[in-house]
Amino acid sequence: MRRKIAMIGAALLAIAGFAATGFGVTALPRAQAAVGLHVSGTRVVEANGQPFVMRGVNHPHVWFTGRTSSFADVKALGANTVRVVLGSGKRWGPSTDTAAVIDLCKRNRLICVLEVHDTTGYGEEGAAASLDEAVDYWISQKSALVGQENHVVINIGNEPIGNVNAAQWTDATVNAVKKMRTNGFQHLLMVDAPNWGQDWQYVMRDNAQKVLDADTQRNTVLSIHMYSVFNTASAITDYLDRFQANGWPLVIGEFGWQFAAGEVDHETILSEAQQRGLGYLAWSWSGNTDPVLDMATEFDPARLTTWGQRVFNGANGIKATAREATIYSGTTTTTSTTTTTTTTTTTRPGGPSCTAAYRVTNQWQGGFQGEVRVTAGTSAIRGWTVTWTFADGQTVTNAWNATVTSSGATVTARNAGYNGNLAAGASTAFGFTASSRGTNSAPTASCTAS
Repeated sequence: MRRKIAMIGAALLAIAGFAATGFGVTALPRAQAAVGLHVSGTRVVEANGQPFVMRGVNHPHVWFTGRTSSFADVKALGANTVRVVLGSGKRWGPSTDTAAVIDLCKRNRLICVLEVHDTTGYGEEGAAASLDEAVDYWISQKSALVGQENHVVINIGNEPIGNVNAAQWTDATVNAVKKMRTNGFQHLLMVDAPNWGQDWQYVMRDNAQKVLDADTQRNTVLSIHMYSVFNTASAITDYLDRFQANGWPLVIGEFGWQFAAGEVDHETILSEAQQRGLGYLAWSWSGNTDPVLDMATEFDPARLTTWGQRVFNGANGIKATAREATIYSGTTTTTSTTTTTTTTTTTRPGGPSCTAAYRVTNQWQGGFQGEVRVTAGTSAIRGWTVTWTFADGQTVTNAWNATVTSSGATVTARNAGYNGNLAAGASTAFGFTASSRGTNSAPTASCTAS
């Protein structure tokens, strides 16, 4: 069992003296038709096109294989995803119960993120497995995985490179992705950052496009682990802003909490993830060597720790924000929804302008999910504001990629810091969830540019 806190301290000490470096903005090539869960732009979506935002926890299954009730326990607390620790046999395991784990996820209506933990700290941890060895494990489990693309994400290897020669991450990850695809895997792939997952040397941040381009199916999501390196709001927002600006899909595959001064700023992680529509998977359910990161004392859901209460029941936490995957709930896209292109408000003749297109992307009894696409006019814009007025008592409950406020029935959405600047004809989109009372007519949205 790894000592997570010791690794956190090592990464924080190592970060001293390093500074962020800039990089150009490149567009992610259009994804091919994917089977099951897949990437669409910066988002993870299901086979039916519905966005899926991971809200869940990590479960250390390989060390506690008898704790199968944990799947039902985290589901009962509101999770829609569980990241399951497996072993390839190089250091832990081997986990030969993959089919049973997937069945536990499915019976408990959870999306299953499966990860090989043996790769943790490769290059610095002598006992660690390489990413290539991790792929060999996935190949050995292929019969249990094929056909489960709607329910399973394959996280190729946990924190696959340590702090020694972190630059090797790029080629190792590219080759691992290629090998997975060459061997016929069609699943959504997740790849962790180097530096014990924390990317403090920015290798993943600066080389992500190479990894995404290596995937012939354009179906890879990047994963950052946020611990003490991310101990300030500015460190967190700057890192997330850069991925957002480049149009790269990202999830927060692990994060901890501020259990001591200088530790991770979990409040900012939770609020930014919700604002941006990013998935998050907190570390971890129970069983840590140092129990400060346990959410449930001795795996007992009735004995949640401070950390567990915060993740499950706090603001921007799992209970407040998780939505079950539609593969389980049977929710489908509402075909009768309307996309309304609004009139353009021009600030001055010949000046900057924009349009806003409102549409409902999904709805269920008592609520719905919407998207508004903002498009710049014939000249570049520096910022935008979209307004609309609901006619049927709808109320926005959450939003991402915009700052959204309501005054009565009127809703105002302003660009986030990373998506206000648009070239002429360029567009961006923000999303939201809302409550409804039955009738859900689409309002007309107006856009003002600056």
